Amino acid sequence: MKTLIEPYGGKLQVLYLPNGALEAERRRAIEYPSWHLTDRQICDLELLMNGAFSPLTGFMSCDEYDRVVRDSRLGNGLVWPIPIVLDVDREFGEKLVHGQRLALRDREGVLVATMTVESKWTPDLELEARLVYGTTDSAHPGVFHLLHKANPIYVGGPITGIEPPAYYDFKHLRDDPAALRQKFRKRGWSQVVAFQTRNPMHRAHFELTCRAAKASEANLLLHPVVGMTKPGDVDHYTRVRCYEHVLRRYPEQTTIMSLLPLAMRLAGPREAVWHAIIRRNFGCSGFIVGRDHAGPGNGGNGVSFYDPYAAQQLVRNYQDQLEIEMIPFEEMMYVPERGQFVPHNEIRDGETPMTISGTELRRRLRDGIEIPEWLSFPEVLDELRRSFPPRHRQGFVIFFTGLPSSGKSTIANALLAKLNEDGTRPVTVLDGDVVRRHLSSELGFSREHRNLNVLRIGYVAGLIAKSGGIAICAPIAPYENIRRQVREIVEAAGGFIEVHVATPVDVCEKRDRKGLYAKARAGLLSNFTGVNDPYEAPIAPDLRIDTGEYTPDQSAQQILLKIEALGYIR
Repeated sequence: MKTLIEPYGGKLQVLYLPNGALEAERRRAIEYPSWHLTDRQICDLELLMNGAFSPLTGFMSCDEYDRVVRDSRLGNGLVWPIPIVLDVDREFGEKLVHGQRLALRDREGVLVATMTVESKWTPDLELEARLVYGTTDSAHPGVFHLLHKANPIYVGGPITGIEPPAYYDFKHLRDDPAALRQKFRKRGWSQVVAFQTRNPMHRAHFELTCRAAKASEANLLLHPVVGMTKPGDVDHYTRVRCYEHVLRRYPEQTTIMSLLPLAMRLAGPREAVWHAIIRRNFGCSGFIVGRDHAGPGNGGNGVSFYDPYAAQQLVRNYQDQLEIEMIPFEEMMYVPERGQFVPHNEIRDGETPMTISGTELRRRLRDGIEIPEWLSFPEVLDELRRSFPPRHRQGFVIFFTGLPSSGKSTIANALLAKLNEDGTRPVTVLDGDVVRRHLSSELGFSREHRNLNVLRIGYVAGLIAKSGGIAICAPIAPYENIRRQVREIVEAAGGFIEVHVATPVDVCEKRDRKGLYAKARAGLLSNFTGVNDPYEAPIAPDLRIDTGEYTPDQSAQQILLKIEALGYIR
C-alpha cells in the first residue's frame, strides 16, 4: 500500500516545546523584550510552529532572505519562493542585539513563542517587491502592504513555540499538518489532491475539483485560506458556511475540508509554488493550480499583474524538485448547449460559453439582480445574500479629505442634517479635530501621529458601518496610502464613498479663521498640510467638490445624489 508523501525536506519541523519545559520558558520570557505580533505575523508564526512551513525552523536570516528573494531557494538549495521574516518598527529593532531572546505575543499579550535574534537588517523593500511580486506598483495589494504597511527592520532567528493562537470558530475544521496526516491515515488515503481557495465555491469550482480528483484517482482536500486574503474578499465566516454546503455535494467518503490560517501575499506564480510546498507538508500528493492562481487581479491600468497561466508554468518548472504533482486546470465555463461546465480549452466551435466573474456576482447581490441558477447552488447563494444585502440595507461611510479650511466640516454638518431628515439609518460625524480631543488627545502632528489619528477614525467608522449606520468622516487625511488603508478597513464592513473637497489653497487660506496658514508661512508652525507638508490629492475619488463654487447646501446635495446613484439610499 502506498504511504503518504513525506514532508518537504524530509521532516515535519514541529517547533513546540514539550510540556515539561513550557513553564520554565514562560517564566524566563517575562524578562525578554516583547514584540506584539501583527495579524500577518501571527499567521506566519503558527505555520512555522506546526510544521506547515517545513523545513523552516524560524524567521529567515538576512543571508537566507536574500537568496529566497533573488533565487527562490533556501541556503540548503531547496526551492522556497516567499520570504518569511519578522518585521519590527525602528524603535524596537534598533535596541536588539545578536543572541538576544524575544517574547512574541499576540494582540492580547499572550505568549505564543520565543525567538533568538540571529540576524537584523534593513531590507530594500522595492527590490523585494520587484523580484517577489514582479512589480513595484502599489495597486498590487501585496506590494502595497510591503511598501506602506510593513515595518522597516527585519529580524531573523530560530523560534520556540509555546502555544498556538487560540481560535473559537470552526474548531472541528482546524487541523495542523500532523493532525491532517493522521486523518488521511485513518481513512486509508494515500493519494490526496488539495484545492486552495480564498473565495466562495460555486458550481464551476465543484466541477473542477471533481474532475481533478477523478483524473488523479485521488481523494480531495478542500483547503481554503482563512488567514489573510485580498482586501475586500468575502469574510471567512461566510465562506466556510458556503464550503460546508458544497462539501455535502461530493460523493461520501471522497472529500474532507480543513482550514488553513495562511497570510496570502497574492504573489501569483511564486505563491503557487509556495502553496504546493505547504500542501506537501500537509500530506497531499497533488495540488490543483488553476487560472491566475493566487493573483490579485488587474492593476490600475486594467491589465492583470500576471499571465493567467504563469503560475502553472512556474510550478511545472519546479515540479520534480517539489515532488508533488500539479494538476493544471483551465477556467471552467458553463455551456448551455451541453447543460454543463466545460474547461475553456474543450469548448467547441458554435458553442456559447457563459461565465460570471466574482465582481459581477457581487454587483448582482448588491443591486438585488437575479443570479442564474447554473452559476451556484441555491444554499450557497442564500448564504451570500444573507451576508451581502442590497446596498440600501448596508451601512456606509462618507469619507471627506481635503486641505485645512477647505470646508469639510461645514459640508459634513450640512450632510448630517439631510441624512437625519431621511431617517433610515443612524448617522454619526467623525470630525478630525473632535476625534483628536476625545480619542487621540495624546497625539501630536508628526506624520506618524496624523496617520494614526486617521486610522482610528477609519476603525470607528468601520464599526458604525458594520452595525448598519452611516459615518461621516471629515479629517484632512493628506496621504493616499492611509486613505487606502481606511478604505480597506471600512469595506470589510460596508460601503465607502470618498469625497475630495478640492477647494484651492488660496481660497482655504482666505477662510482660515485661526490664522494657521499665516503661522505656517512664517515658519511658526511645522508639518502644516498645504504649506510645509504635502497634500496628496486623490486620483479617483467617488466625488470631487470645489466649495469655492458651491455653497455647503449645494455641496451636500451633490453628495446625496451620489449616494442615491450608488444605491445606498432610495
